[in-house]
Amino acid sequence: MDQERELGWEDEIEKDGGDFIVLPAGDYEFTVSKFERGRFQGSAKMPPCNQAKLELTVHSQEHGNVTVFHNLFLHTKTEGLLSNFFVGIGQKKKGEKLRMNWNAVIGSKGKLQLEINTFQGNDGKERTNNQVKKFYPYDEAFPNGQASQGQPQGQGYQQPTQQQAPFPTNTNQQPNQTGQAQQGGFTPGQF
Repeated sequence: MDQERELGWEDEIEKDGGDFIVLPAGDYEFTVSKFERGRFQGSAKMPPCNQAKLELTVHSQEHGNVTVFHNLFLHTKTEGLLSNFFVGIGQKKKGEKLRMNWNAVIGSKGKLQLEINTFQGNDGKERTNNQVKKFYPYDEAFPNGQASQGQPQGQGYQQPTQQQAPFPTNTNQQPNQTGQAQQGGFTPGQF
């Protein structure tokens, strides 16, 4: 198995990109598979702020596991969206304060609602991707405390409490079939 590594400017490449899947709008269980700390440079509607770049593995019975990218902006304007995420992975209870524990995000599970986003590609053509519409409260989505994906029947799920490895700072996005990165959450043009 090849180990991941940085490529040089003159290296040879061979692997083709995989097919890009847009899931139908609806409710899905997910696992947070990756988290990167980033910086949003700001826009007309949103000042510069820290940005959490998440990769969510969305579990679809029909299409298998599909990666959806979701960005969270660490700003008071989007505090409700941050709370929605942390309630969705079971770290926060509605109405309670929480010190965000990013070390426990990778491996967290939950349930979300996806929507199909339509946008204009760089080539002027209309494109679609999935975006997270909302995260369901963990205790409502899993009243018995169990997220079912990857779990044998009858075994409960407990959220991880600590991330073992340091977080990467690479901000590369994987392109979809049109060369566009699939982004979830808010896009810079929205803020």
